[in-house]
Amino acid sequence: MKPPFRADQVGSLLRPRELADARKQFKEGKLDAAALKAIEDRSILDAVRRQEAAGLKSITDGEMRRDWWHLDFMTQLDGVTAVVNPGPKFGGTEEQPPIPSVTGKIGCSKPIFVDHFKYLKSVTKETPKLTIPSPAMLHLRGGRSSISKAVYPDLAEFWADTAAAYRKAIGQFADAGCSYLQLDDVSFSYLCDPKIQDTARRNGDDPALLPRQYADAVSAAVKDRPAGMTITMHTCRGNFKSSWVASGGYETVAEAMFSSGVDAFFMEFDDERSGTFEPLRYLPRGKKVVLGLVTTKVGALESKDQIRRRIEQAAKFVPLEDLCLSPQCGFSSTHHGNALSMDEQWRKLELVVEVAREVWG
Repeated sequence: MKPPFRADQVGSLLRPRELADARKQFKEGKLDAAALKAIEDRSILDAVRRQEAAGLKSITDGEMRRDWWHLDFMTQLDGVTAVVNPGPKFGGTEEQPPIPSVTGKIGCSKPIFVDHFKYLKSVTKETPKLTIPSPAMLHLRGGRSSISKAVYPDLAEFWADTAAAYRKAIGQFADAGCSYLQLDDVSFSYLCDPKIQDTARRNGDDPALLPRQYADAVSAAVKDRPAGMTITMHTCRGNFKSSWVASGGYETVAEAMFSSGVDAFFMEFDDERSGTFEPLRYLPRGKKVVLGLVTTKVGALESKDQIRRRIEQAAKFVPLEDLCLSPQCGFSSTHHGNALSMDEQWRKLELVVEVAREVWG
């Protein structure tokens, strides 16, 4: 079966204590890069073996070489820096993730994450999956105000440069043997929330137009991918130390999002903040939806019966053969991790595999 798989995952995994300590020592100048890489390699290898043992067919490196799910990639693009977030905040935590700021021409003058992927591919016989932030993430949090008007007086040029940079990066991944790429994109689900819409207006943007702009940006970024590469999109409403930013159903963004040119959509449906399944009726035939029905924000385990009932509800709008199952997000979108244990993380992934086998065989 081509990806996405009936039992799939979003990508990030909790960092083991050894790795967390090593990265802290590295930042303090107490550990060199070679020693840190050796610990990263060891942590990734262990995570790969655990994913395989759980029965997963898509294998990630857990994003264990990253501090942030998005910034580690985006700040390696030409013209991008990280700045303090002035916009809507994650609740329940004083620390807030930075946001990208465009201060120069966007480009991809060097390979990004290609060596990370090559190591992952070398240590698994299953399908290695690479995750990167969507091009929309260069715009969403700061909007027009975070993109230099001196560099980009016309946003059309910004989007054209961004798409070209992504096409180059995707080509480099393909050359390294990547056949499964995921674009992480919170923009569509954030824009379901009125407070995010208000922030967009303050940033100088029209929130009613942004879903179409973002869908077009993704389509332009993926249009030259090789025929053998599956590209999916994951969208959620925020995932930082088990906290979140946005609420609201997909109704107002679904049509635009489903036109993004990717093959499948990992969609958050773990609680009432995600709304109902009705917007799935806009999904074009031939596309797939991976239902994020198992939360990564708390350790309590969902019941199989509850998950099966929710899959049945979703199947009223999308044929069962076009559905898959996953957790609603990663377990550690940032190096901090969510508020659950390693054992709880692995049990959740095992649950996804078990339910998928029972539903789809």
